[in-house]
Amino acid sequence: MDFGLVLQTDPPASRVVSLMKRAERNGFRYGWTFDSAVLWQEPFVIYSQILANTQKLHIGPMVTNPGTRTWEVTASTFATLNDMYGNRTVCGIGRGDSAMRVAGRKPNTLARLGEAIDVIRDLAEGREAEVDGNPLRLPWVRGGKLPVWMAAYGPKALALAGEKADGFILQLADPYLTEWMVGSVREAAERAGRDPDALTICVAAPAYVGEDLAHARDQCRWFGGMVGNHVADLVGRYGEHSGMVPDALTEYIKAREGYDYSHHGRAGNPSADFVPDEIVDRFCLLGPPEAHIEKLRTLRDLGVDQFAVYDMHDAQEATIDAYGQHVIPALGS
Repeated sequence: MDFGLVLQTDPPASRVVSLMKRAERNGFRYGWTFDSAVLWQEPFVIYSQILANTQKLHIGPMVTNPGTRTWEVTASTFATLNDMYGNRTVCGIGRGDSAMRVAGRKPNTLARLGEAIDVIRDLAEGREAEVDGNPLRLPWVRGGKLPVWMAAYGPKALALAGEKADGFILQLADPYLTEWMVGSVREAAERAGRDPDALTICVAAPAYVGEDLAHARDQCRWFGGMVGNHVADLVGRYGEHSGMVPDALTEYIKAREGYDYSHHGRAGNPSADFVPDEIVDRFCLLGPPEAHIEKLRTLRDLGVDQFAVYDMHDAQEATIDAYGQHVIPALGS
């Protein structure tokens, strides 16, 4: 199993770079950041510094979207980083939540997302692609490689990930839901004539190592609020108890009263007050190292290739070090 570190690009950027260097020293192979240009600093600028200050770490957004930047700009940015530092980038992509809504726009349609996946990958790898009816190619790309991993929750999005993406990003660590969603993605890949085992499966969730579970839960409760924001979209689209989305995912948002993006992804987010302890325990990894290892073994047995640690809480360095000392040696590939 591979391990990744997920951060927000809060200033100063030097701290983001420092934490990524620390992660690589501790055996992490991937470094991810949020991508929302209003809420945080521009990640692609910081990626250049992370890549320059690490040797093997693979870097990418968790996740970008097809609406914030034009597709040729996104592809050219990835291709430029790959040309400078070797093929060490991954394009995590989704419909766009905070990046679009904070700017007053709606998330992208799945049709647009599916088209963007193909175009961004083709352009970044040096092939011709059509953008707004115009055939384009980046003539300077030589030997470029850009895996595109898609984030998804709902049935149509899961199907699209299986049909189009090189990897699937699931932003929660509940084994029951992981099994259901990974199965949906792989079934879609098989229906599309693709090798379902060729898709990389990445589970991303907060991890907090320590004995004080009450404190750990409070530090990670924001995640249930963030996931609930996506789940509310699914309930609005499919309804409750529709059979399209597991009740285990939708039941907990009944007490949700809205969402304030100014606290997005942060410990102490008041928009996450509705999230019960049970959901925090199911969606996150909490407790001593042995508890993390046990849950990660379960996820690995379900086909998860990478666990990406959301490290937005008051123990960032301690979590990275604990994973490097205890967890990664027990599970690392």
